[in-house]
Amino acid sequence: MDERNLKIAYIGGGSKMWARVFMADLACAEGLGGEMALYDIDLPAAERNAKIGKRIENDPRARSVFRYRVYDNLEGALEGADFVIMSILPGTFKEMRSDVHAPEKYGVFQPVGDTAGPGGVLRAMRTVPIYEGFAKKIKEICPGAYVINLTNPMSICVKTLYDVFPGIKAFGCCHEVFHAQEFLCCVLREIKGIETDRTHIYTDASGVNHFTWITSARYKDIDLLALIPGFAEKFYEEGYSEQGDRFSFRTDPFRYGNKVKMDMYLRYGALGAAGDRHLVEFMPSTWYLRDRKTIDEWKIGLTTVDYREKQQAERIAETKKMADGRKDFPVVKSGEEIVDLMLAIMGRKTVVSNVNMPNMGQAPQLKRGAIVETNCVFSNGHIAPVMSKPLPDGAAALVERASENIETCYEGIKERDMEKIFLSFSNQPLCSSLSMPEMRELFREMTKNTEEYLKPYYDLK
Repeated sequence: MDERNLKIAYIGGGSKMWARVFMADLACAEGLGGEMALYDIDLPAAERNAKIGKRIENDPRARSVFRYRVYDNLEGALEGADFVIMSILPGTFKEMRSDVHAPEKYGVFQPVGDTAGPGGVLRAMRTVPIYEGFAKKIKEICPGAYVINLTNPMSICVKTLYDVFPGIKAFGCCHEVFHAQEFLCCVLREIKGIETDRTHIYTDASGVNHFTWITSARYKDIDLLALIPGFAEKFYEEGYSEQGDRFSFRTDPFRYGNKVKMDMYLRYGALGAAGDRHLVEFMPSTWYLRDRKTIDEWKIGLTTVDYREKQQAERIAETKKMADGRKDFPVVKSGEEIVDLMLAIMGRKTVVSNVNMPNMGQAPQLKRGAIVETNCVFSNGHIAPVMSKPLPDGAAALVERASENIETCYEGIKERDMEKIFLSFSNQPLCSSLSMPEMRELFREMTKNTEEYLKPYYDLK
């Protein structure tokens, strides 16, 4: 591929967050060029991002130059693409409100509700049919493109892409492991007095997205996992956020105190490599999410859909100002690695990073073909999964259950078999406190609430 004449298709090009991060990182990469094709069903949102892209072209801080073009059809955006970025919201906040909040009247709380639990199942039901269409179009129009997925539920999105188009060159990127590495930097600083950043931390990770576990972590010759008991002794009760102020979880509903992460390490001997808000959704509801008092005790933020709507309105207002030139667009590299992985694929560097791909043996305790999150080596057109260390038995059992739930959910959606989908729904650990009639009623209610997106694909009777 020609580095100065790349075509990058962005599905979800009206994104209020990920697109802007990607655009800035791309501008900071030296000597690249070509076209960024923005496709989104929200055309005005894509057009705003294109205006920001035009401003980046003329920004002296930019080290690469891309032409930003909006497409009103997927086929045009994909034609000739070298890379395809995928970050969409499957549905609207109306559907997300049901995903997250409908289970609460049954005593089921979800800090996120986009991967596991009842919310994760419903979101998957909306997402898979959309991704089936994307995979077919990629196979038809740009089969040689590298496809990078950012959409949740990550595992099921990547599973769909490979199932529909087995020859696809796709992987899923998630920054949750990065936050676990930042937490380990805090451990190193507090216990050893050593300052560093996460890029100097090597971790061996294995599991499924948002339920990945770190079995080995080192800074130079220091075993970081061995420091966690001492760190927990000092900070377990108070909590310790790795992002911003250590007590930011008290006011920010996207933050958490890592108390769950410490508890899981002391319990299982491996470190949960996602934020506590995600980790708890793979556990029985009575452990960490029994009620609001318990949730507060575990220093977990519950992110309401009201808060997300307010945040999105603020982002749209900010994007409009950036597009119109009333606010500076920060052309500054983020801590995300998507552009670094693209540069490695183009042969500029070698990068080791955690990504989501089909299991070819890199996660030996999980089923072949299941989507797993482990380290992979990216270098010169080659993506090679790294064999991960085995998980401790207790952690392995939890991850296997999560993986099997994902497989069952996907097969049910693929077959449009509502009863098989319900098997996955009822086997979610967050539903473990419900009776079978309660689970049936909740499933019916949630499908009814979101039927606008489900009726074209499922028999909801």
